[in-house]
Amino acid sequence: MHTLLWLLWIPFAATTAWIIAGLAAVAALTRRPPQLSDRPPPVSVLKPLCGSDPGLRQNLESFFRQDHPDFELVFGVVDPGDPALEVVRELAREFPAVRCQIVIHAGRGALNPKIDNLLGMLPRAQYDLALVSDSNVRAPSHYVRELATLYAAERPGLVTNLFAGVGEDSLGAALENVQLSGFCAAGIALPTLLGDPVLVGKSALFSRRRLQRLGGLRRLSDVLAEDFVMGKTFSQAGGLIIVAPTVLENVTRTMTVRAMFARQLRWSMMRFRVLPLAALLEPVASPLALLPLVWMLLGPWAIAWAAVMLGLRDLGGWLVLRGHERWYLPVLLAPLRELLVLTVWCVAPLKQHVSWRGKRFRLGAGTLLYLERRGVNRTSAA
Repeated sequence: MHTLLWLLWIPFAATTAWIIAGLAAVAALTRRPPQLSDRPPPVSVLKPLCGSDPGLRQNLESFFRQDHPDFELVFGVVDPGDPALEVVRELAREFPAVRCQIVIHAGRGALNPKIDNLLGMLPRAQYDLALVSDSNVRAPSHYVRELATLYAAERPGLVTNLFAGVGEDSLGAALENVQLSGFCAAGIALPTLLGDPVLVGKSALFSRRRLQRLGGLRRLSDVLAEDFVMGKTFSQAGGLIIVAPTVLENVTRTMTVRAMFARQLRWSMMRFRVLPLAALLEPVASPLALLPLVWMLLGPWAIAWAAVMLGLRDLGGWLVLRGHERWYLPVLLAPLRELLVLTVWCVAPLKQHVSWRGKRFRLGAGTLLYLERRGVNRTSAA
């Protein structure tokens, strides 16, 4: 029994160290002054669109207000009736000095819808430096200039950003934003600082020529975790992944708890297929999952330990990334969010299919996508 108690100190110490180090990593990456050049290299900003996200106009308007002296906006859709087009056209009329173009195309045969859209957009981009940015991202006016400045100074493989969920107006959206600021931010920041960089595709600046030498977007056509694969492709070819200090806003609104669960389940399924050992060990980073074991060590003090750990990760990450706005949400929702995420972790290894952008896919090793249609599986013809 004495030996067992000593062994219990291992997960206790691992959980405590991971949470403290994760928060420290988030702070280290974001608590630096931005580098801003007066003459940054030109950038093509690629905005793949699909439907009218909540807050879409404000999100896109933040890109029309960028202070970079030489950039263009490239918007892409695969449906000529996409409602996002009218939003873009209104903004183009409102900001005539900003160069922008709309690319309407029929797709390029990729199973991954985002890559399918980007394949049609990328040939229309004017500049070598391309910045892929999702439609639910809202950015400060120096964002594009900062990333271009960092690229010119460091010549990395990729420049990216951490992000914070904002705009919550429902329980599901609030739970999602607590998860983004806590578990997700630490899970990106700490491995990156430890030399195993993680790319999240909401913000990725890269050289088109360099990407082409590494196989181009086509090599990402049929995987769900295209951002993870892209990051590993660059890093394994010797390219650094730099995280810029500016924190982007990921606008999350009108999300139900069910939709939040489904989104986290899809992400967990991806993690189990690209980093199975790390995904298997995720409960070690969960104070709630470790609570019964820690109780055997500390007795009732285990509850205080779990509360402090949840506060450090969820409230601490929230304060670092978002400030004091609605600070009470991670305090109130941390236990419920933890229960939902643990349930997701239990279900993810048993799931084989994901529904995404109106299509049902079977998910294979490395997040390879297989489109199911009338009982027949197929991969892209690309």
